[in-house]
Amino acid sequence: MQNIAVLIPCYNEETAIPKVVADFRRLLPQAKIYVYDNNSKDRTVEVARAAGAIVRSEPLQGKGNVVRRMFADIEADIYVLVDGDDTYDAASAPKMIEALLKGPLDMVNGVRVTDIEKAYRPGHRFGNWMLTGMVAWTFGNRFTDMLSGYRVMSRRYVKSFPALSSGFETETELTVHALELRMPMLEIFTPYKDRPPGSVSKLSTFRDGFRILWTIIVLVKEERPMQFFSLLAAVFAIIATALVTPIVIQYVHTGLVPRLPTAVLAMGLMIVGFLSLTCGLVLDTVTRGRREMKRMRYLNIPAPDSGASESSQ
Repeated sequence: MQNIAVLIPCYNEETAIPKVVADFRRLLPQAKIYVYDNNSKDRTVEVARAAGAIVRSEPLQGKGNVVRRMFADIEADIYVLVDGDDTYDAASAPKMIEALLKGPLDMVNGVRVTDIEKAYRPGHRFGNWMLTGMVAWTFGNRFTDMLSGYRVMSRRYVKSFPALSSGFETETELTVHALELRMPMLEIFTPYKDRPPGSVSKLSTFRDGFRILWTIIVLVKEERPMQFFSLLAAVFAIIATALVTPIVIQYVHTGLVPRLPTAVLAMGLMIVGFLSLTCGLVLDTVTRGRREMKRMRYLNIPAPDSGASESSQ
């Protein structure tokens, strides 16, 4: 029997959380339901506890901080991570868990499917498509809904996840971690609906969108330093070449360098470009070592079905 934990981060979800807890208790009766409250100002804690959840708290504000605490505190074989706003389909959880065990996989991502415009606004849909495309172009095209808040994960995934982000950008970090270690994963389509009346979204379209974009840039710098610093080197080299070309042409024709400051600036930019390229080469070696260490940590944890296989022998 696999030990299943349902992890629900919450902030001011007293309207939605009772149904979320009840649905997962009904569909996954063997699972433990954990609600982690993140400084809610309403009755989230009381109603979640009354619904039968194990309620804990995280004082540091932000979903990423809550995910870090949940992953550190909870011991299980399978982890179901879902938002507490009652927008995700609890009935998809058994199918996602079955797919994880059958693989065996390390992550099953719930791809949101809906025709309700209020649930998945065009701006959010476009932003998700753009940010997912950026991650796919850099780290590998294996996700179509990178920002989904509904995932089923193995223990080896959860306990090897560094969890460095603090806010809604944690979904990006979850995705890149799986892509970087080339973990076996799958996406399953799951119905998505709008929030129940009285429930308000905590997502700020522009603020959190820019934070996710910044997180992608930082992850590219840290996980793909050769690409990142090579691009910077190319930018500096192009600017330097554009500045110095007319000076060189004039020097060939007249033997004079009338714009000495521009020539010095071009030379400085070219030097900075070469330094950037050198940084990329050095950091790429460091990153490979870090990736090997994360891989070894990941491999030290048994695969999802290993416990079941051993118990049956």
